[in-house]
Amino acid sequence: MTEALRRDFQVCEEIGRGRFGVVFRCFSAVSGESFAVKSIEKRHVAGDSLDSQCLLNEPKILSLVAPHPNIIQLYHLYEDDSHLHMVLDLCPPSQDLYRQIVDDGTIGEGEAKVIMAQLMQAVSHIHKLGVVHRDIKPDNILFDSRNSVKLTDFGSADVLNSEGGAAMRGVVGTPYYVAPEVLAGTEYNEKVDMWSAGVVMYILLAGFPPFYGETAGEIFEAVLRGNLRFPTRVFQSVSPAAKDLLRRMLCKDVSRRFTAEQVLKHPWMASGA
Repeated sequence: MTEALRRDFQVCEEIGRGRFGVVFRCFSAVSGESFAVKSIEKRHVAGDSLDSQCLLNEPKILSLVAPHPNIIQLYHLYEDDSHLHMVLDLCPPSQDLYRQIVDDGTIGEGEAKVIMAQLMQAVSHIHKLGVVHRDIKPDNILFDSRNSVKLTDFGSADVLNSEGGAAMRGVVGTPYYVAPEVLAGTEYNEKVDMWSAGVVMYILLAGFPPFYGETAGEIFEAVLRGNLRFPTRVFQSVSPAAKDLLRRMLCKDVSRRFTAEQVLKHPWMASGA
């Protein structure tokens, strides 16, 4: 840990670990307020790789999208020769949407609607600023102490070309959640986040992903086919409005796929299920 970080914060136990870094709980030496500190080891992201570019861009992107009640906030940034340390909002350990799904299985439409509404508020906000998250999945949807959604991990995010349009390339994301146009190797835009969010919504209601495979290759093939199904045994109790919204989010035709604003205005969001 860099000396400046240790001067300002007391670093405590490890609370999370990812591909490139470790997350610790810490508290301010002045206020006593608790935060999370995400420490990225630079040697893991050295060079000109896509991973390197994205992860080193994360602090800039977090600064660009802040503040928003449903997005994790960056408070301080420290850097030394070997590490990048980001001091962020602290969410209770293991209190993410992935853990909730594992523990509870399917989530009722009422609760799913609350989660999706907050997620879409966050996504709408970043898209207006030209930011594409590119790795929306339950693991990256946290809950704070008030049980509000916090979209986190902008390590795969990037900013669209200011001219707009489909201006990104590169296979980025997680197999079950990645959009077909990403896998196809074509240019893509912010609508990839809408596909990923649609997968999250499907899993909330069904307890399993819409496009399944035993290996990454099989999952990618299923995603590219995009054959969306609603098995009766699971979806017989799901409202027609919810299924309609899923069809509009998990739409292979990017031009017809819903935006975050359209999702927020969809009848399912306004209904009292």
